Amino acid sequence: MYIQRGEFELHRLASDDLELVRKWRNHPEIQENMVYREHISKEMQEKWYETINNNENLYFILTYKGEKIGLLNGKDIDWQNRQMESGIFIWDKHYRKTHIPAVCTIIFAELFIYVLGLKPMATVLRKNQDSLKYNKMLGFVITEDDPAKEYLRLALEIDKENPVVETLKDAVRTITKTDKTAVVFEQDDITGGLYDLARERAHAAKIISKEEHGDTIRYYF
Repeated sequence: MYIQRGEFELHRLASDDLELVRKWRNHPEIQENMVYREHISKEMQEKWYETINNNENLYFILTYKGEKIGLLNGKDIDWQNRQMESGIFIWDKHYRKTHIPAVCTIIFAELFIYVLGLKPMATVLRKNQDSLKYNKMLGFVITEDDPAKEYLRLALEIDKENPVVETLKDAVRTITKTDKTAVVFEQDDITGGLYDLARERAHAAKIISKEEHGDTIRYYF
């Protein structure tokens, strides 16, 4: 499965990218802002991948202009109750404090939140003020604030209008030079049941068109 809009692509995490992700996940600048901050070995990474390579955990390599710049996820997805845990980290420092992470987030959100109807939650370290500000800008509110814990739990207020998000959507249209996003389901997604999960939960009114090419099915929204 991959999502494409303009020069942005979100490709579902594959085994070929595990070492790239591990390398950057262990980088001090990334590691210090994670709840789990121990060094991750190759064996640990491979075992982790075995637990998340399924329809309840969708991790995506973020690609911009052909360069892999980060990782974004919807994990612990409860398809029945329409909830998920979301997160993002950008390893390319040239893009961390630019509009690029927000563009990637909006592209992801338009599919998983507005088309598939999943409500995202997030876990953020108290000390990570940049991440807290970022999530609050997107409309997340604190739902769990236990002083004994080093992190906060947040959830997105989907039904509340957010002028910042609407402005970001307009910016995405300008930056990508298109108002359409494509999501492509590949053969593994179809035989593995992900396509059916998405098709059954998608808001039909949000879908612009559908195309079938060989072993892939492409939707535009």
